[in-house]
This record gives sequence, structure tokens and C-alpha cells, in this order.
Amino acid sequence: MEISVVRGDITTLAVDAIVNAANNAMRGGGGVDGAIHRAAGRSLLAECVRRFPDGLATGAAGWTDAGDLPCRYVIHVVGPNRTIGQTDPDLLASCYREALRVADGIGARTVAFPLVSAGVYGWDVDDAARIAVQTLRGTPTSVHQAQLVAFGERAEAALTGWVRSTAL
Repeated sequence: MEISVVRGDITTLAVDAIVNAANNAMRGGGGVDGAIHRAAGRSLLAECVRRFPDGLATGAAGWTDAGDLPCRYVIHVVGPNRTIGQTDPDLLASCYREALRVADGIGARTVAFPLVSAGVYGWDVDDAARIAVQTLRGTPTSVHQAQLVAFGERAEAALTGWVRSTAL
């Protein structure tokens, strides 16, 4: 799988699927989750309510159609929230493994990922980038291209560094 880093807005990417860093309730929220819900339109929330009536567990993933987004699918993952004591790195790695499993199930070959849990959920940006890149590199998948989308300069630098160091 080819892994690249792009800086920008994940809601504008024309890939097969984008990954949403959702909360357990699956009803929209702030950060990436809020931006994706706003850009997708009301149909995304309606489908989340229908498909995930009880939400999703931390580390789990599920998919919906993409509504008004330029991609075909949204793969929702629930990252660990360090600010409430969810500090197990395997929960964060699970988000990426499960997203790839879901992507394989829906036939997505190009997938864009945010840096899960590195915003309001309090995960250290460099550690989150390391876990993301190492997990993507180490997980068997049919996905051909993974784009790691950095919202800011710090995330872009961390992701670029880990992509370069693990490509050797």
C-alpha cells in the first residue's frame, strides 16, 4: 500500500472513502467529525442513527454512504480519549486496522485518514502519527493508497517523518 501525507481538508478529497474520527455516540461532534457531518449533509446523521443505534465502541469502525461529500463512503472510527484515561495504544491502532478491514469489505482502494485522537482527545501528535503509520504499514489490506490528512503544520511534520522513516 502506498502511504502519502497531504495537508488540507479531508472533506474535499475525491477518494473511495474518508475516515471519520467519530465519538462513541455516532451523532456528529466537533473537529473532524463535525466537519464531515456538515459537509456531508443531513443524510449522514440519519444513516448513523439508523446503522448505529447504540453507537460504536472505542477502537471499532463502521461505514456509511458519504452524502454530499466527493467520496463514496465514510468509515467511522472511535479513537481513544486520553483526556478521560483511555491510554492504551492498541485502541488507537485498532482504529486504523478496523478502518482497513471495513475498507476491504466495501471495496475501497483509496482511503483518506485523519490523525485519529490527536485533537481534543489529547493524544500526543508524534505518538499518534507513529501508531497510524506503523499500523497502516503492518496491516494486510487490499487498499492501494492511504492518504494521511494533516490539518496543521505540526501533524504534517510528524506524519511525514514517520512515513519517511518506515519506508526504509
